[in-house]
Amino acid sequence: MTSLAILEPDENVLNRRDNVIRGLRDLLPADCVVADEDGRRAFETDALTAYKQMPLAAVLPNTTEQVSRVLKYCKANGIKVIPRGAGTSLCGGALPSEDSIVLGVSKMNRVLDIDFKNRTAQVQTGITNIDISNAVSPDGFFYAPDPSSQLACTLAGNLAMNSGGAHCLKYGVTTNNVLGLKIVLIDGEIIEIGGPELDASGFDLLGLIIGSEGQFGVVTEATVRILRSAEGARPMLMGFDSSEAAGACVAAIIGSGIIPVAIEFMDKPAIHVCESFAKAGYPLDVEALLIIEVEGSEDEIEGLLDQISEIAKPFKPQGIKVSQSAAESAAIWLGRKSAFGAIGRISDYYCMDGTIPLGKLPEVLVEISNICERYKLKVANIFHAGDGNLHPLILYNANDPSEVERAEKCGGEVLELCVKAGGCLTGEHGVGVEKRELMLAQFSKVDLEQQMRIKTMFDPDWLLNPAKVFPLELRAS
Repeated sequence: MTSLAILEPDENVLNRRDNVIRGLRDLLPADCVVADEDGRRAFETDALTAYKQMPLAAVLPNTTEQVSRVLKYCKANGIKVIPRGAGTSLCGGALPSEDSIVLGVSKMNRVLDIDFKNRTAQVQTGITNIDISNAVSPDGFFYAPDPSSQLACTLAGNLAMNSGGAHCLKYGVTTNNVLGLKIVLIDGEIIEIGGPELDASGFDLLGLIIGSEGQFGVVTEATVRILRSAEGARPMLMGFDSSEAAGACVAAIIGSGIIPVAIEFMDKPAIHVCESFAKAGYPLDVEALLIIEVEGSEDEIEGLLDQISEIAKPFKPQGIKVSQSAAESAAIWLGRKSAFGAIGRISDYYCMDGTIPLGKLPEVLVEISNICERYKLKVANIFHAGDGNLHPLILYNANDPSEVERAEKCGGEVLELCVKAGGCLTGEHGVGVEKRELMLAQFSKVDLEQQMRIKTMFDPDWLLNPAKVFPLELRAS
């Protein structure tokens, strides 16, 4: 992680603040510009609440054309723009600077078209993740990516960070479920990439834009893939006497060729907190817990659960429980989906987001514990075990400056461990400001300079989400 360092503010822009706000109000309806101090305070941070900066203003356009006018105005006047969805970013991806405006898409939240025959939905990107599925579920369809924050997070943020979720083990993350985008560039030009076809011709610009953290433009519409809901699905709980045994079991399941819909991991601290909150029936006498869900017909489900139970035997599972009803399944997933909030009831925490090869899972979990112990900090592990996407929650007291500093250093070591194990710094939360200075642990200077050249092609003046992703030392060189 990194202590907050934003590029030096543009004093010229700060001195022109009143003129800037008047200019924005000339472009948008009155209720689309937030300029008062109390209103701006709602946009001073995202879910990485340790860092805060008050923006010049926040604008909330209703249409793509309004977004275009705002960006064209900002480019002409050298004003930095921070794209924002719901502000649920855990890496400071939507953190403003004091000489920037926040451009939020929350008012652009409509479903524009649903094509069940071709299994696509066209939506505005301010729609919440869960509302895409809500729009198609009465007809037996769903949208696969399901971050834990899906009740609140928007598609805009999911696109920016290439978000995943519990059920992405089988169905893929955001980039695997998006077919087309409408994006507004910094000069106001509106372009469309991809479309309802399964594979667009030419360069893979979708792959470039999705996960780019708002560095290239503001995405206002998307065509997403919707899938037919499975005939049935059932989770099972499987406890273990150590995190290493649970990790080894995950690797064995995936190594066997079975791909469940989801494999989620909780260690003992997480189990107790989540059970206290959700009353899901999690076993409390185990050191680690796996939630494994499979889907299909009843025969398929029974067969897969039997196979997984057989694979798990060498790892001595205990407290095995198979859901027997829709209510039990809902309770099991409520505990997992509410995990971060449940932990927040007992402690401040830094949520890490790194990925590792599955075969390294047991040893990495041991080393994470060792790192946190060296810093005299507790850790709760809750993560997407099936695809090696780790989310250690480092517990600390936000009111103790020494603990804040230790937690940041501890988190940095955990992420460097992921890279050394053959993984990477982020699986779905993004880089933002949190991992910005750690990028050199994964990429060479040459790699990052090449990425920065691509950024410059789209945004020559670096006005879109500056001071994110790329180490500041490279910006200065």
